[in-house]
Amino acid sequence: MAIDRRREAAGSGAGRQPPPAEENGSLPPGDAAASAPLGGRAGSGGSAEIQPLPALHPSGGPHSSCCAAAAAPSLLLLDYDGSVLPFLGGLGGGYQKTLVVLTWIPALFIGFSQFSDSFLLDQPNFWCRGAGKGTELAGSTVTGRWGDMGNWTSPPANPFSTAAWGTASNRSNSSDTPPLPSPPGKGNNDSNCDCHAWDYGIRTGLVQNVVSKWDLVCDNAWKVHIAKFSLLVGLIFGYLITGCIADWVGRRPVLLFSIIFILIFGLTVALSVNVTMFSTLRFFEGFCLAGVILTLYALRIELCPPGKRFMITMVASFVAMAGQFLMPGLAALCRDWQVLQALIICPFLLMLLYWSIFPESLRWLMATQQFEAAKKLILYITQKNCVSPESDIKGVMPELEKELSRRPKKVCIVKVVGTRNLWKNIVVLCVNSLTGYGIHHCFARSMMGHEVKVPLLENFYADYYTMASIALASCLAMCVVVRFLGRRGGLLLFMILTALASLLQLGLLNLIGKYSQHPDSGMSDSVKDKFSIAFSIVGMFASHAVGSLSVFFCAEITPTVIRCGGLGLVLASAGFGMLTAPIIELHNQKGYFLHHIIFACCTLICIICILLLPESRDQNLPENIANGEHYTRQPLLPHKKGEQPLLLTNAELKDYSGLHDVAAVGDGLPEGATANGMKSM
Repeated sequence: MAIDRRREAAGSGAGRQPPPAEENGSLPPGDAAASAPLGGRAGSGGSAEIQPLPALHPSGGPHSSCCAAAAAPSLLLLDYDGSVLPFLGGLGGGYQKTLVVLTWIPALFIGFSQFSDSFLLDQPNFWCRGAGKGTELAGSTVTGRWGDMGNWTSPPANPFSTAAWGTASNRSNSSDTPPLPSPPGKGNNDSNCDCHAWDYGIRTGLVQNVVSKWDLVCDNAWKVHIAKFSLLVGLIFGYLITGCIADWVGRRPVLLFSIIFILIFGLTVALSVNVTMFSTLRFFEGFCLAGVILTLYALRIELCPPGKRFMITMVASFVAMAGQFLMPGLAALCRDWQVLQALIICPFLLMLLYWSIFPESLRWLMATQQFEAAKKLILYITQKNCVSPESDIKGVMPELEKELSRRPKKVCIVKVVGTRNLWKNIVVLCVNSLTGYGIHHCFARSMMGHEVKVPLLENFYADYYTMASIALASCLAMCVVVRFLGRRGGLLLFMILTALASLLQLGLLNLIGKYSQHPDSGMSDSVKDKFSIAFSIVGMFASHAVGSLSVFFCAEITPTVIRCGGLGLVLASAGFGMLTAPIIELHNQKGYFLHHIIFACCTLICIICILLLPESRDQNLPENIANGEHYTRQPLLPHKKGEQPLLLTNAELKDYSGLHDVAAVGDGLPEGATANGMKSM
C-alpha cells in the first residue's frame, strides 16, 4: 500500500512546473530557448550571458500561463541595449553625447569637494604666541606625553584618490596625521598646553584654516578627527538613502534636490561660528554630495552602450583627478578657508540649469514600465537627433503604443534579499570595496611614516602630489588591464597585487628588521625603509584600482531597477573602509597593526570570492532583477578543445527537481537509466 501511494505521488508530481532557475543562475533548456531574444550578447569580448527568467506563473487556475503572458511586458522594450538604444542612434547621437559631457563637468567640482579636507583641516605647525619660532612644535626635538619624536614635522592629510567613485571613486580625505605632540616645556605633561594663544605655520597655502581659527591643538586636537569623521559619515548615509530614493522616484529629482541642498549646506559651512557647527554642517554637505555622485554615476552608465561604458566612466575619473591636482593652486589663490569653501561650492550653481537640460534616465523609465513618460522622452530625443521613424526597424514605437496602459512597477533594493545569485555578487563587491579603500590608508600611513628619511616626502605638496600621482597611474593601468583581462580578471589581478604588497610588508619587513639588528648581516634600517616605501606604493596603486573597479563592476551587474541602491551599498562599504582612518587617529593610532592584519586577511578572502563573479564586459546591462539574477559564471580561463568544462552550459544543464520522485518509482525504470537519461556504457 505504501509503495502504491508513493507511485501515485510520483505520477501526480510529474506535472509540477520546475523552478525557474538552477543553483548557478541558469535557465532550464526549454525556458532558456524561449528567452533567447533578450539574452543576446552585445559583443564578442565577454564570456557571460544575461538570460531573463521566464514569466512567473501564478499558482491558481488552469489559465495561469495565459494570465502571466498578458502581465509580462514586451521583451523588445526590455532589451534596451539591443533595441531602444540603437533606434535612438546609440552614443553617436548628438543629444546623448551632450548628456555624457554634462555628467563629466560636475566631476571637477566633486574632486574639489572630496579633497577639501586636506586643506581645511590640515594640522599646522604651532608654537606659543610670543615665544618665537624657536619653540615651534615642528622641526625641533619634541618630548611630551607622546614620547620622543625627534625632528618630527607634522605630516599632511592623506588625500585618498577618488577617481572611480564618480566619478567615481569617491574617496574623501582621511588624514594620516599622528596626534599632535604637546609643546616643549618644563614641568609635568599637563602644563605643556598652558598657552592661552598660539601662532601657526600653515603649510597648505592658506593664511588661516579651521584648526588655526578655533585653536584645535593639544587637548582640542581630537575635534579635527571628528570633523573628518562627520563628512565620511554623511557620505555613507547619503549613499544608502539617496540610492534607495533614486530607484523609487528617479535619478533626476534626486540629483536636482541634492544640488540645491549642497549649495545651502556647503555655503553655510563657510559661515560656521564654531567647530561643532562646522562638523554638523559637513555631515549634511557629505550627505548631499553623495546624492550628486551617485546619481551622476548611474546616469553615466545608463547612457552608454556596452562597449563604451568603462572608458566614459574613466574619463569622469580623470576629470575628478584634475580637481585634485588643481586644489593646491585654488587654496593658494583663496588664502582663507572660508573663501576656499565658498569657491568650492559655488560652481554647483551651474548645475541648477540641469533642471531644464537633463532628462530622466530613459533606461530607468523603460525598466520600471513607465511607458507613457518613456514615449515622450523617445520622441524628444529622436527629434533632437533628427532620427526618422523609418529607422525603427525592430518596431519599438508600435510595441510601446501597446504597453501605454501598463502600471509602473518600481523595485526597492530590499528585494535583492530574495534572489539566489544577485545578492551574492553585491556582497562580494561590497567586501572588495571595503577592503580596497580600507587598506589604502594602511599603505599611505606606512609610506608617510618615513618622511624624515626620504628627501622626496619632506613637505605637504610632495606628499599630496605623490598620492595624486599614484592614483593617476592606477587609473591609467586600469584602462589597459581591463581592456585585455576584463572586469573580473582585472579586479583579481589588482587584488592579488594588494595582498602580496600587504603580506610582504607585514612579514618580510619584520624579518629584515630582525636581521638588521645583527652587525654582520649587512642590512640597515635604511634598507627596511626603502622596502617599506616600495611595498606601500605598490599597495596604494593596486588598492585604489580594487576600490574603483568594485564600484564600476557593481554598476554593471546590478539591474537598472535597483542600480542606485546597489551602488549605494558598495559606495557605503567603501566609506566604512575609509572611516577606519580617522577612528584610529582618534584613538592615538592604537590598533593600527591589527587594522592592517585584518585587511590583509580580507584580501585573501576577496581573491577567492572574485572567482564567483560573472564577467560583464561587452554585455547588455540587466534591466530587471530576473536579468541580473541570470548572469552565468564562466571559468576565468577558457577550457581547451576536447577538455570537459567544469561548468555546464545551459544546454547541458539538467533539472533535478523531481529526483526524489524518480527514486520512488525506480523499480519501473529500465536498467542503466538515470535521472537525466540513459547511462553510457
